[in-house]
Amino acid sequence: MDRPETLIRWHQVVAAKEPALLDAMLADDAVFRSPAVHTPQEGKELTTAYLRAALVVLGPTLTYHHEWYDESSAVLEFTAQLDGLTVHGIDMIRWEDSGRITEFTVMVRPFKGLQKLMELMINEMVPKA
Repeated sequence: MDRPETLIRWHQVVAAKEPALLDAMLADDAVFRSPAVHTPQEGKELTTAYLRAALVVLGPTLTYHHEWYDESSAVLEFTAQLDGLTVHGIDMIRWEDSGRITEFTVMVRPFKGLQKLMELMINEMVPKA
């Protein structure tokens, strides 16, 4: 099976580090599941906010190593460097028939890396005065 178009576009967003490209990729009812937040973050606006921050925090060193996919979902294994810590994780992505992403779940290890990621994500997501 060839790599699905949604996955090709996701890799383009990551390579360009361009959050503006997210708008066309996300369904209005998209859900983001964070490794640090207990409840799902529902809606395109919240999903965009989390993914935009992740592109800033993880983007500079984000490297995808493996991917598994079918016609409507994918699991992408990645690493990134955060202040000297190697973060290892997966992105689980689901999309609808139109190709718009409906679910984006992130899992990260080790715990120390998750703590650093949480710190940097909070700093990125809190409005600056």
